[in-house]
Amino acid sequence: MNGTHTEPPTSNAPPGPTRPEFWRSPLRGPWLTSVLGLVLLVGIAVLFATGLLSYAAYNPDLAEVNDKTPDKGLLGHYLFDWPTRPYWLYRLTQGVHVTLGVTLVPVLLAKLWSVIPKLFTWPPVRSLGHALERISLLLLVGGALFEFVTGVFNVQLNYVFPGSFYPLHFYGAWVFIAAFLAHTALKTPTAWRTLRRRGLREELRTPLSETRPEPADETGLVSPRPDPPTMSRRGALGLVAAGSLTLLGTTVGQSLGGPLRDTALFAPRGQRVGSGPNGFQVNTTATAAGVRESDIGPEWRLTLRRDDQEVVLTLEELLELPRHTVELPIACVEGWSTSDQRWSGVPLSDLAELVGPVDRPVDALVNSVQSSGAFRSAALRENQVRDPRSLLATHVNGAELSPDHGYPARVIVPAAPGVLNTKWVTRITFTETE
Repeated sequence: MNGTHTEPPTSNAPPGPTRPEFWRSPLRGPWLTSVLGLVLLVGIAVLFATGLLSYAAYNPDLAEVNDKTPDKGLLGHYLFDWPTRPYWLYRLTQGVHVTLGVTLVPVLLAKLWSVIPKLFTWPPVRSLGHALERISLLLLVGGALFEFVTGVFNVQLNYVFPGSFYPLHFYGAWVFIAAFLAHTALKTPTAWRTLRRRGLREELRTPLSETRPEPADETGLVSPRPDPPTMSRRGALGLVAAGSLTLLGTTVGQSLGGPLRDTALFAPRGQRVGSGPNGFQVNTTATAAGVRESDIGPEWRLTLRRDDQEVVLTLEELLELPRHTVELPIACVEGWSTSDQRWSGVPLSDLAELVGPVDRPVDALVNSVQSSGAFRSAALRENQVRDPRSLLATHVNGAELSPDHGYPARVIVPAAPGVLNTKWVTRITFTETE
C-alpha cells in the first residue's frame, strides 16, 4: 500500500533513482498501489491460511520424522489431528495454496513496481521512526520475494536454496506475515481513503486519452516530472490480470485434473504421465530413491511390530490376507494431484491386529527401503490407522504396483500429503497412543 512520509528536497540526493524525478511513469500513485495492495491483502490471507493447513497435514507434532521444522515453539500452537475426511481435503487446500500463489506473481511484481520509488528514498534514514519503517519494508519486500521464489522453485522441482524447503518456507512465512500485518495496519486507512476518492469503476472507464497523473501528495509515489502516458490504468490492470490468468490456466490443471490436466504446462508433475494402470504421476522414482532391485525382490519381507510382538510376512502371505479396494487420489505439497485411483490392499487396522488386539488407539511408524530422499519414514495418527480406507496397497487399478509406484507395497491414506503415503514399505511399528 502507500507510505506516509513527505519526500524531502532532492538537491542533495545523488543522481539516479534516489531522486523522485528519476521515476517518470504517469501511472504510479496511491490509487494503483492501493488496488494492487487490496488484491494481495485478500490473496495472501488465503495463502497463509492454506499454508498453515498444509503444515498441519503433516502431523508434525506426532513424531520427529514428520517434523522438518525443528524448534518451531509457539509457531506450532494451532496444530491439530489432521482428518481423513473428506478424502480430497489436502488435494483442495494445497491445490488452492500453490495455484493461487503462482497466479498472484504478476500482482506482486506489479505492486513492487508501483512502490519502487519508496525503496530509494533519500536520505535512507531520516529518523528512528523512519528507520523502523524501512526495516519493516525490507522484511516485507524480502519476505514476499523469498516466499514466492522458493514456492515457485519447489513447484518446478528445481529447488536450489540451501537447506530443506520445509523449514525455510515455514519460518520465512512467519517473518513475512508479521511484516505484512504491520504494514497492512499502518497503510490500510490511507488506501481506503484513496479508493473512496476514486472508485475502481470510474478508473476502469477512463481511456488512455483521458489518463492523467494523480495529484502529488505525501506518499512520494507520484512522479514530479511524468512522461506522457502510453497506457491507461485500466490497461495496466488488464495486463496484470492477463498475466495472472495465463499462469492460472497453465497451473490449475495439475489439481483439477480432467481435460485441464493437459494445460498444466507450468506444473511438471501436473500433466498426464504414461498410460495403463500405473500411468499416473510420481514424485520420486525408484531409481531416484535409491531402491535396488534386491530390496524389492523375492527376499522382500514386511515386518509388523508392536511392543514385544513381531510378525514377518512374505509378499505371498500379505496377498492372502483379506483385502479392501478404495478410490483415492494422491496429492503432493507441490500442488499436483492425481485423479482418484483404485487401490487394493490390506487395511492398516487389520495389520495392527496381527500384532495384538486393537483395544486402544494406535499410531503407526512406517519405514521404507529407500536409501535417499526425505520421508524415508513417516508417522501416522491413530485416526489415519483406523480409517477403513487406509491401506497397505499392493495393486492399483487392477494391476500390480510398478516399482516407481512403490512395489511391492505402499501406504495410501485418505487426505494425507503424498509424502506420508510411503512407498516400498518394509516395516510398520504400531504404538499405543497416550
